[in-house]
Amino acid sequence: MKPIEEQLELIKRGAVEIIRLGELKNKLEHSCKTKKPLIIKAGFDPTVPDIHLGHTVLLRKLRHFQELGHKVIFLIGDATALIGDPSGQTKTRKTLTWDEVDKNAKTYEKQVGKILDIKDTKVFERQHNSRWFSRGGARTQFFTFEKFVEIAKNYTTARLLERDDFQKRIKENKPITFLELFYPLMQGYDSVELRADIEIGGTDQKFNMLVGRNLQQAYGQEPQVVITMPLLEGTDGVDKMSKSLGNYIGIDEDPKEIFGKIMSVSDELMLKYYELLTDEPLAQLKRGLTSGAVHPKEAKKKLAKIIVSQYYSKKDAEKEEANFEKAFKHKKFPDHVTFTKVEAGRNILVTLSQVTKDSNSEIRRKIKEGAVEINGEKIKDLHFSFKSDTKYRIRIGKRFFGIYT
Repeated sequence: MKPIEEQLELIKRGAVEIIRLGELKNKLEHSCKTKKPLIIKAGFDPTVPDIHLGHTVLLRKLRHFQELGHKVIFLIGDATALIGDPSGQTKTRKTLTWDEVDKNAKTYEKQVGKILDIKDTKVFERQHNSRWFSRGGARTQFFTFEKFVEIAKNYTTARLLERDDFQKRIKENKPITFLELFYPLMQGYDSVELRADIEIGGTDQKFNMLVGRNLQQAYGQEPQVVITMPLLEGTDGVDKMSKSLGNYIGIDEDPKEIFGKIMSVSDELMLKYYELLTDEPLAQLKRGLTSGAVHPKEAKKKLAKIIVSQYYSKKDAEKEEANFEKAFKHKKFPDHVTFTKVEAGRNILVTLSQVTKDSNSEIRRKIKEGAVEINGEKIKDLHFSFKSDTKYRIRIGKRFFGIYT
């Protein structure tokens, strides 16, 4: 294992908060002395299919721990996904079925290998929390009432209601279900079952992870260190990356989509993407951008190439860079764009939101800003409709789409 300070440098990259740093140092020192790797946990509730770059912020931090010789546990929260994490939610989430959760979980299991080393069992373990929240993992019924009492007695309702999400709902007279109150205890109990030394999560998970520390102490375990990571904004630069908001970049998307979406982000967001989605030296990049030695557009192209290379190949990244140069430097429409057939008379908002997977409001905003071009001309008519027997070459910001009727 690497020296403690070298480990800490990599662990701290991009992290918002470490609770507590002294405990982390002690755990790392003990691990070095005993040659016993630490157990690092991060949970992912498969409430939606596919992994996007927002998810990879935690996965990449898990990868850092793997590189340091520790064991990471990729925990699929199939049982907790049935409830839905109340963190950051202003209303009760839709309850999923086992079939829906299973379908989503399969995409996670398939895609996680693009980031983590899943072949070496010394540094990787996959778990499902239905293993302890369903009797025998059979999912025929939840764990026993006695177990529920055992967990619940270790935390007060008053403390659960302290969380900001719940306080906001109480003030707005919005309902809070008991299931939502129990969610932090379920996530915390995951750490007990896994005997986690460290848990990694987004800043919105801090409350849940601290519950894990408390429950571990109640069960006679050493409390886990909590590492919070930033929530990654989506391509709009405003909201947390989310499939429902249409501002996401999926790691299984076509390389041209990934490249184009990266090129569409703001210069400010680009730096955050560099920090959280790559291992590139940041100080050198910031100096270059500040001095003017590095042009933001060139830095963004490099970022897009890195991301495409991570999830596809260097060859794919170079191909998409060439297409980008062809489209913007020489003002030509890329050769690789696939044309989608739609019915004549379709409204532009409905059609483009379906083709791009952006929301109607996002398409509306881009049209009003003049960021949508059809056959080389800017379109600002929200009532524009597609005529029959016509082929349309569409540019939306720095992305390209083809439509024919």
